[in-house]
Amino acid sequence: MFCDFRFVSRAAHRFFQNASLAPVGSRGGWFASLCLVIFLQAPTVGAASPTAPRYEATWQSLDQRPIADWFSAAKFGIFIHWGPYSVPAWSPKGTYSEWYQHWMQGKALFGNGDFQGDEVYQYHVKTYGDDFTYYQFADAFKADLFDPDAWAALFEKAGARYVVLTSKHHDGFTLWPNEQANDRGFAWNSMERGAGRDLVGELSAAVKNTPLKMGLYYSLYEWYHPWWLDDKERFVSEHFLPQVKDLVERYQPDLLWADGEWEMEAGKWRSPELLAWLFNESSVKDTVVVNDRWGKDLRRQHGGYYTSEYEADVEFDRPWEETRGMGFSFGYNRNEDAEDYNSTRTLLLLLLDVVSKGGNLLLNIGPDHRGRIPPVMQQRLLEMGAWLEVNEEAVFGTEKWRQSVQWSAGDRNVDESDERYVGGDYILKQTLNPPPGKAVKELFFTRNGADLYAISPRYPSGHLLVTGVTPTSDTTVTMLGYHEPLEFRPQGDDIIVQVPALSYDELPCKHAWSFKITGVADE
Repeated sequence: MFCDFRFVSRAAHRFFQNASLAPVGSRGGWFASLCLVIFLQAPTVGAASPTAPRYEATWQSLDQRPIADWFSAAKFGIFIHWGPYSVPAWSPKGTYSEWYQHWMQGKALFGNGDFQGDEVYQYHVKTYGDDFTYYQFADAFKADLFDPDAWAALFEKAGARYVVLTSKHHDGFTLWPNEQANDRGFAWNSMERGAGRDLVGELSAAVKNTPLKMGLYYSLYEWYHPWWLDDKERFVSEHFLPQVKDLVERYQPDLLWADGEWEMEAGKWRSPELLAWLFNESSVKDTVVVNDRWGKDLRRQHGGYYTSEYEADVEFDRPWEETRGMGFSFGYNRNEDAEDYNSTRTLLLLLLDVVSKGGNLLLNIGPDHRGRIPPVMQQRLLEMGAWLEVNEEAVFGTEKWRQSVQWSAGDRNVDESDERYVGGDYILKQTLNPPPGKAVKELFFTRNGADLYAISPRYPSGHLLVTGVTPTSDTTVTMLGYHEPLEFRPQGDDIIVQVPALSYDELPCKHAWSFKITGVADE
């Protein structure tokens, strides 16, 4: 038997402190009591209680780690792209403004549209001059109007369940004080330049004061770090690995969102080694969630949950997440106009499309360089929050049903697009404005236990046909936000629900309507 006498001594000290305060008559059998204290408080050896597994630095081992239940239940997160690129806040429509440095220095562009390639370079020279470097933007990245508590309150009102902040994008600028950020030869972080603030720390603290989970985006590579250009092995061992470990240990995120992995295989990034440390040794080893962006050609094969970006009609058997912006760019882009932003209805239908297939939507906002979230973005979030307040039980904590949607007659195939990224208007074509001959998604389905939810993008006129649902004697039908039960009748293997004729002001919500069906026959 192993006995740690340091532990016994501490237990005995506590026991005698308590015993000295007890009535004299209660001190009999003190030795037996002390033994009981030691037995109850000592660490057990070979106990039957399960211990946390230890993961090896192999995908076979790492892929066995379960993804925390909160992630699949969360459904809706807020992505935040914010950094020195928020100062110029400009790129051609259809491109990412957070790639400003790369567009400017590389004189190349990709995205949706036809480009000459040097548009950002020409804009930069005209606006700032030929001698003004990208690194000088850091001093104008003041964040002087950044109010982390107000941001967190907005995200909570939006109905989001988690937040992911870009702690460092591909330009290498960190939003927290970090030693490795300066190893390129000059200060390149938000504490020593511009804002003079630990932006990651401030927002993390604010979000953790709400029910929301806090995540941090981190780019593995950096476009123009000298070690990345000349000595990638040194970049990984002396920059990337210690930097990401510093981020994790300082802020203990609930989620670590990797990106910028596509230039090297996971082995060269030493990603299995890093994840083994994260799951075995780090301060968040038992709780942290990660995505699948840890090495070239690794997405949707290994890591944590799967990711998609500006894609349509994807679906996985593993927890997954679609990410896209309200407009197109992730970083704030002053070149985008009102018509470039998806409407609230479009964003909600995108959310429902993803959730019906078991995924999460990570919806991006891009604050400006002073820390203001543009009003159009605030409006979209608040309107989504108002809808979710009425319909939350049809979204959060739900699972895929046996069919994700109910289609009308017609061609279900999505027309091939020559665009690099699929815009939000695809969901409008699949629900409200179909091209000739195309089928539409009449209902989105979600399930929570025995309750089935059928969510309609249109308010039904008179009745709602729900196919493939067989009612029982226990079945009830209600509309979320409307307090009277709805009449229904079976029709073969379908159910027809009588929908009340409501005026615009009587409707429980806008944009989409959720019908809760209980007690349906088991499949």
